[in-house]
Amino acid sequence: MNNPVHHNEFIDIDNREIDNDVPTLIALFNNTFVDFNTRLVLGNDEPIYLPASKHCNYNQIVFANGFFSSALHEVAHWCIAGDKRRLLEDYGYWYCPDGRNTQQQLDFEKVEIKPQAIEWAFTEATGRQFQVSTDNLNGAEPDREGFTANVAAQLAHYRQAGFPHRAQRFLAALASTFLHQKDNDTSSITCIGDDAA
Repeated sequence: MNNPVHHNEFIDIDNREIDNDVPTLIALFNNTFVDFNTRLVLGNDEPIYLPASKHCNYNQIVFANGFFSSALHEVAHWCIAGDKRRLLEDYGYWYCPDGRNTQQQLDFEKVEIKPQAIEWAFTEATGRQFQVSTDNLNGAEPDREGFTANVAAQLAHYRQAGFPHRAQRFLAALASTFLHQKDNDTSSITCIGDDAA
């Protein structure tokens, strides 16, 4: 899948402006992970992971509003979810929405370090710029610098010790499809086993 990439262009899907690279990203994920019976699906306001059921015979990673970054973020969560977690809606986690107090925000950030580190690598593999998401506009003021440093440290660890297997697999697919820069070194990253979380 070596389609030309046109960053910052948008197409119209269901009367929504969608990043032009979103259909390519969806097809890339769906083709890369056929063996996992899992599809990346363009959703509306809230992202969610839905395991296969009597209503749908495949697992769905639903990302928000056609946002490219939301798709990468939701795939990153999927890449670290263990076998048992992938049988549960939203991996069995309860999401505390925007408006978190200080302790809730700290708890949120602890569980977001690994997926955002993987998302950062995914974003770089597409030739785009990454920004952490503290996702708490109406709550306690997050320590954005501290959180960014924690995510960067986790990314450095993954680069040294290896990414989870599915993350590495998607990194390679993203780089071969999107990346036009010669200095990104995703091909030399080693793999580790999937997290059991």
